[in-house]
Amino acid sequence: MKKFKDFKYLWDLIKQEKGTLIVASILVFIGEFSEIFTGYLNGEAVSAITKLELKKALIFLGIYLILKIVMDGLILTKAYQMLQKIENIISRKLGYFTYQKALDLPAYGYEKLASGEVINRIVNDTDTLSFSFEQLLEIFSSLVGSIILIFYIFMNSWIVGLEIVFFIGILYLVIRKYNPILKDIHKKRKKEQDKYTSLVTESIRGVREIKTLGIKKSLLTDMKVIIRNIFKKSEDEIDKRKEFGLIMKLLKAFLEVGVFVTCVILLYYGKTTLTFFIAMTYYIYRYMWLIENINGFTQTYQKVAVSLGRVNEILENKLYPDEVFGNKDIDKVKGLIEFKNVSFSYPDEDMTLDNFNLVLEPNKKIAIVGKSGQGKSTLFNLLMRVFDPIKGNILLDGVDIKELSEDFLREKIAIIRQEPFIFNRSIMDNFRLIRPDITEEMVRKYTKMAYLDDYIMSLPKGYNTILGEGGVNLSGGQKQRLAIARSLAKESKVILFDEATSALDNNSQEYIKKAINNLVKDHTIIVVAHRLSTIVDADIIYVVDKGKIVDQGTHVQLLKKSLIYKNLYEMEDKNLEK
Repeated sequence: MKKFKDFKYLWDLIKQEKGTLIVASILVFIGEFSEIFTGYLNGEAVSAITKLELKKALIFLGIYLILKIVMDGLILTKAYQMLQKIENIISRKLGYFTYQKALDLPAYGYEKLASGEVINRIVNDTDTLSFSFEQLLEIFSSLVGSIILIFYIFMNSWIVGLEIVFFIGILYLVIRKYNPILKDIHKKRKKEQDKYTSLVTESIRGVREIKTLGIKKSLLTDMKVIIRNIFKKSEDEIDKRKEFGLIMKLLKAFLEVGVFVTCVILLYYGKTTLTFFIAMTYYIYRYMWLIENINGFTQTYQKVAVSLGRVNEILENKLYPDEVFGNKDIDKVKGLIEFKNVSFSYPDEDMTLDNFNLVLEPNKKIAIVGKSGQGKSTLFNLLMRVFDPIKGNILLDGVDIKELSEDFLREKIAIIRQEPFIFNRSIMDNFRLIRPDITEEMVRKYTKMAYLDDYIMSLPKGYNTILGEGGVNLSGGQKQRLAIARSLAKESKVILFDEATSALDNNSQEYIKKAINNLVKDHTIIVVAHRLSTIVDADIIYVVDKGKIVDQGTHVQLLKKSLIYKNLYEMEDKNLEK
């Protein structure tokens, strides 16, 4: 049953086009059933010629010609055109839905799932799934027609009928044996293809680091290994398909020769008619064609089944539990955040936070500091619902964030990371992704608040400048300030800075500090920082150690009473002196 479950989502899409599919199917069946009569018409025509009945022969040939023109030239052509249209629609829908679902996967899923694998499933596997309805319907209708035809054959010769049934039985056994083998080989090759796409994706995105680190040789070595593995899997697949194809060709040859020899013997002994013999010379090729197409379709089917299983893992989210959001919004967000008895641990790790409690007041600049690995960034991941607590609650203005709608949560809480992601579009388009109706005047208001407008206006194309993939045309500080402006554009009330200035020069750091200080009066600003010089003016600083708040106060207060904070600050001073 599992194999049919995998086709459920595809079948749901097919049903959306059921009207067109039904009409096309009827036309295909009409066209295919008409083929049943063509052998008989040919047989009667040849039989009439041997009896010198020219008029009768011409009538049968005329009917044959009209049937071929109407069915092949008009009905079947229209039917296949409709089926190809359905294939195209379903392929595009599958691609869109898979992309949509990939964006809906929980963010932590991508820590285990390589981006190249997801890309392969969205781009290549969905394209594979636009398999031929035309081919499938042809085979199915031809199969039904062939079953009906077998009754005609049995009526004329039970020996020939048994021969055909016997060979069809062998065909079934061969397909049943090779299908799982071919599917398994193709699945393994797909996994190697995922590695290939992942390495290419990483290499293109990290090409600057690859050049500066001097690791081209290492990556080329890795690529050789992956390509060698793909080649080996492809060879295995080709060899097995050749073996399968050879058996099918032998089966066809034995069926063809066996039926012809039997018909000749029966005709010689007067056990059948010339009309039946001539008809069988046509009908046997119909069975040859059926075997050939079943052979081709089984190979296509194996690829489809593998791709469908991979796409379904995303569409049906078999890999990770779905993110679940509430439906509440808050009318006027103040920005009060509370962690109440929150406990959390990463998979296969000790508890990162254990019964953690913290209240973050609105309209303040709040800093969270501590040694690496003590749970600082985890607080942001929980607040953004990248992860959910094992127990406890996180509240925004007294409402559990699990009860908030996704749109509202994403709009009101923004995070600016050390390396914010910038889209390979113009500056204006980066803002239009957030607010489609935003004007350049509005964007300039936000970029001025982030101290970036002067730089943008100095560019030849201004706000229409394309930023390059990942914002490569901007410096680290400029990307940070653009990210701040984007957060302002979506009117986020709570803005989180996760090590946002740790990799910046002093000049860029000062710009970021100015931008943050300007935001404090209207926003809740929470900063996780290693560079303590950036948060010495914070309204309150929390010191985190081993997943708990161990001290709090202003910079001056903590220097006097917190040994952890004092050591962190003094260590930074020593590093700056070096």
